[in-house]
Amino acid sequence: MPEAARRLADLAQQALGSPLPVRLRAWDGSEYGPPGTPVLVLRRRRALRRLLWQPGELGLARAWVAGDLDVDGDLYEALRLLAGHLWERGGQRRRTGRLAALRDPALRAVGRELLKLTPPWLPPAPPPEEARTGGGARHSLRRDKRAISHHYDVGNAFYERVLGPSMVYSCAYWESPEGTLEDAQEAKLDLVCRKLALAPGQRLLDVGCGWGSMVLHAARTYGVRAVGITLSEEQAAYARKRVADAGLADRVEIRVQDYREIADGPFDAISSIGMAEHVGSARYAEYAADLFALLRPGGRLLNHQIARRPLQDETAYEVDEFIGRYVFPDGELAPVGRTVAQLEEAGFEVRDVEALREHYALTLRSWVANLERHWAEAVRLTSPGRARVWRLYMAACALSFEANRIGVNQVLAVRTPDSGESGLPLRTRDWRG
Repeated sequence: MPEAARRLADLAQQALGSPLPVRLRAWDGSEYGPPGTPVLVLRRRRALRRLLWQPGELGLARAWVAGDLDVDGDLYEALRLLAGHLWERGGQRRRTGRLAALRDPALRAVGRELLKLTPPWLPPAPPPEEARTGGGARHSLRRDKRAISHHYDVGNAFYERVLGPSMVYSCAYWESPEGTLEDAQEAKLDLVCRKLALAPGQRLLDVGCGWGSMVLHAARTYGVRAVGITLSEEQAAYARKRVADAGLADRVEIRVQDYREIADGPFDAISSIGMAEHVGSARYAEYAADLFALLRPGGRLLNHQIARRPLQDETAYEVDEFIGRYVFPDGELAPVGRTVAQLEEAGFEVRDVEALREHYALTLRSWVANLERHWAEAVRLTSPGRARVWRLYMAACALSFEANRIGVNQVLAVRTPDSGESGLPLRTRDWRG
């Protein structure tokens, strides 16, 4: 008689110290657990093998990406119910969480017996979607390019299905939750342009330009001459075609270039939207100093960046294993206070900080809805594993923004000249200065 689900539930309760708050369905078709909740589906025995060999977030991630583990029902609700049992305790995220208890020899023996394993007990191979950034110093030019390629060079057609016509891959600016993603993304781009006080003839640098949406909007609407830089070959090719199709090739240049390699400043304004998360704490002072040097006196920087909550011991910060292995290799988050401090230490005068946390939750939910609506195409355009990565990470991030575990902020900073004249109006919140 099928019984794997009940035995799995017992094993989970021993590891977690409390019953799972969701129902389980095992590879033999059996189910066990509270009715009316999302169902955590272990499609193959290999899901448990992955957890026994890599207890915690990485084992779960590999099982999810490989399709060994799934959710039947509301994914958001499943993640919300499971978060405190698997990853969080005392308000702080722990890398391995309570599943680390599966390292206990007695529990591992129970798991092996349930799987009917005999020696040698070899771990399953990671899914092919796991990042391989290679050797070299972290955040070197070469390694950063490989890390960016892992995330962004997965096919422009795939991103079209997820992001929609705007092709903007950062937090939108919503008038209300009932608004459209396209309107919210256009509002965000325009907000950045107004904060930078862009005007015809000015020179704009967009660091991490993605598929070119910011430079296109700035050139078309505000008459600037714009340079957009990216490390992604696929993004650059797509952006150049958009620029040519818009008839703006005489005013917009797209480069495959690292911000550390730019030598043709100064610029009147710099936008960095959703790029600084890739810089890394060890390089952030260099990033801030480089952007300061690229601005003319009186020029403005708009730095749009995800932030995490501060820790009592900042040296204990670690990147989530799922995010680091499958989503943003070598990416790092910092508290907004540290970002502001490092911009100031580089010489900037920080004039405004606007928190957009709720806006990013709405944006991510829209992207998840787009992905689910175009699921078959997304799988065809990339791989089942890649599509599963994006669905999980975007849904989980939406919940993290909603719960105030992470935030996102627009920091407006000025390279204030020696005269002290910032060029900003006395009242900045209307952003007409």
